Amino acid sequence: MADSSKDIQLRELKDVIMDLKNSIKTLQATVDAGNKREEALIQERDNLKEEVELLRKKLFGTSSEKRSTDLPGQLNLFNEAEMEQDPAAAEAEEMAAQLSGKKRKARAANAERFKGLPVKKEYLDIPEEERFCPVCNAPLEKIGEEFVRRELVFIPAKLKVIEYYSISYKCPECSKRDLPVIKKGKDGKPHMLYGMASAGTVAWVMYQKFCNSLPYCRQEKDWKQYGASITRATMANWVILNSDAFFRPMYEYFHRKLLEREFAMADETPLQVLHEPGRRAQSKSYMWLFRSGEDGGVPIILYKYSETRAGDNAVEFLQGFKGYLMCDGYSGYNKVPDAKRTACWAHIRRYLVDAVPKGKNLDYSQPAVQGILYIDRLFRLEETIKAKSTTFDSLKKARLEKEVPVIEGFLSWLDLQKPIRGSRMDKAVTYIQNRRTYLMTYLEDGRCSFSNNLSENAIRPFTVGRKNWLFCDTPNGAQASAIVYTMVEMAKANGVNVYHYLTYLLEKQPNDSMSDEELDQLAPWNEDVKAELRRRVESSDE
Repeated sequence: MADSSKDIQLRELKDVIMDLKNSIKTLQATVDAGNKREEALIQERDNLKEEVELLRKKLFGTSSEKRSTDLPGQLNLFNEAEMEQDPAAAEAEEMAAQLSGKKRKARAANAERFKGLPVKKEYLDIPEEERFCPVCNAPLEKIGEEFVRRELVFIPAKLKVIEYYSISYKCPECSKRDLPVIKKGKDGKPHMLYGMASAGTVAWVMYQKFCNSLPYCRQEKDWKQYGASITRATMANWVILNSDAFFRPMYEYFHRKLLEREFAMADETPLQVLHEPGRRAQSKSYMWLFRSGEDGGVPIILYKYSETRAGDNAVEFLQGFKGYLMCDGYSGYNKVPDAKRTACWAHIRRYLVDAVPKGKNLDYSQPAVQGILYIDRLFRLEETIKAKSTTFDSLKKARLEKEVPVIEGFLSWLDLQKPIRGSRMDKAVTYIQNRRTYLMTYLEDGRCSFSNNLSENAIRPFTVGRKNWLFCDTPNGAQASAIVYTMVEMAKANGVNVYHYLTYLLEKQPNDSMSDEELDQLAPWNEDVKAELRRRVESSDE
């Protein structure tokens, strides 16, 4: 029996409904995909906004990582249970809070600021013909003196050329025979420096560039003001040749002494060298900084130039070192075979600081701010413990007692973080998680450092100088910079006058034939060297 028209119409309607349902599903899938794309684009936009804000802050904002004073009681939000269980931790927190409220350092008096300078008294006297009483014309008698004012006088440098002549003598009697006797005057100091400059002159060029960050082109103009036409190429040759001949033996001795230590620190920063063989002028090279740790020994600071940032450079330089190595998060240091890595808490804090949204520094609902509070407390505890500890064993004991609970709380907080993928907070959490195994290594020995700030402070003079002289022309110039910067920072770290120490080394002219005992007599920590440099400083003030 043929279907009725109603049955046909019903089937057609069912087909239409099925088509509509399929269309709805397709449209819904399209909408869902569009929503997901929109969410991804919004998140990408927000991430880019974060990057822009961070770059603006780094470009135009302050470089200080200090935060505003924490609001009273806010830290308790994250440590209340721990402080209830550990009264000692509460006491430490209270003490740290008191330390954080440091008073502003009093301004130094003029006498204190100029205490290292010689003082010359100038008397404002009355002319002899006027030393009579204007009333009765009786002669005046001196009754004392009164301080009027103090002036700081600068005496500009000046140049002079010294020409040495050797006076010859002969024996008049022997000259009558076939074998005359002739004697010539000598000072016992053969001029072995490269160039006609004296030791003090070469040291001054080094001091101006590597201590005062004054590039050769500006020194060239300065020399002209004193009446000497000395090109920047000449000064560069003075530095390169003399540092390689007379500073390198000391550099290699310092290197050997560093490898004997059990605690070392490292950092690195980019450098541009224009004429490296087989490389473009725009290629990025590196200046490395290796130094001794906080183990109570004499400070040793060494710079090293390399064409790349490959970890093999650290392996080569630290070959033979066995101990704890404090450095940043760069994975290249993992290649150093016998070094035990320790994490820098200042770098960890820095990543969290960068993750704080703009204007949210005191918003304690922000995860990044919460993490910073933990680390700030660790820094305050570290400062308090170091001030009270008299031995490295007591320092270690206090760290284990006071700081371990804070670190455990920080790690528990870290495990709860689920940041948005690609955000600054996500990068901070990833950075910390990747270095989690190193976070508590510093607790194993009281001589371990809590942060890598000492290395960053030691490499800062190079980064400041780089802003002025911009680049090195050749690898030889870069290597000379590493050697001279080493001598400059060694002098600073050991508390001796930089210019006089550079001059002293150029006069003594260390060489490869000297033993370590002889080189030690020229080291800036040697008491005889310190006494000699103090004498030079005092005599130069006269």
